[in-house]
Amino acid sequence: MSRELWLLRHAKSDRNVCISDIDRPLKKKGKRAAERIGSWMKQQNLIPDRVVSSPAQRAIATAKIVCKAIGLSRHSIRQDTRVYGQGLGSLKSVLAQCPVQSERVLIVGHNPELEELLVNMAGENNVPDADKLLPTAALARLAMPDDWANLEAGGARLLAIIYAKSLPAEGK
Repeated sequence: MSRELWLLRHAKSDRNVCISDIDRPLKKKGKRAAERIGSWMKQQNLIPDRVVSSPAQRAIATAKIVCKAIGLSRHSIRQDTRVYGQGLGSLKSVLAQCPVQSERVLIVGHNPELEELLVNMAGENNVPDADKLLPTAALARLAMPDDWANLEAGGARLLAIIYAKSLPAEGK
């Protein structure tokens, strides 16, 4: 398994604004968390070949902040409606369409779909026993098969789950 899939749940959004779900912005706390994850990724030299984000404002904002931190242009982010509330099958179809040369893919999206994909790919017995595997601004790293179209249940290996809240703030 030479490929990696990174599942990043969007950072904390503002639920108190009276707008549609897809248009909810990030809170200041969420922006800081996305910056921490992005800084950590840069320090670890985790630079994706492909970035796919939900079209929801909070996911796009998270993806832009992370891409800026790791030195990628915001224009490298591909928005895909299948990452927004379309279910496990849609997420797998997004991955199946990744170019063969993409070795590191970052998906920025939402629960419960990201957690479903994580459990499906790694296998239920190979993920931590937690109420919420991917809280906001959490990043799961999975070692994947050599073919993005070969996404059988249990076919990946969970490498780590990184929580923004456990990372030091920039400059500290």
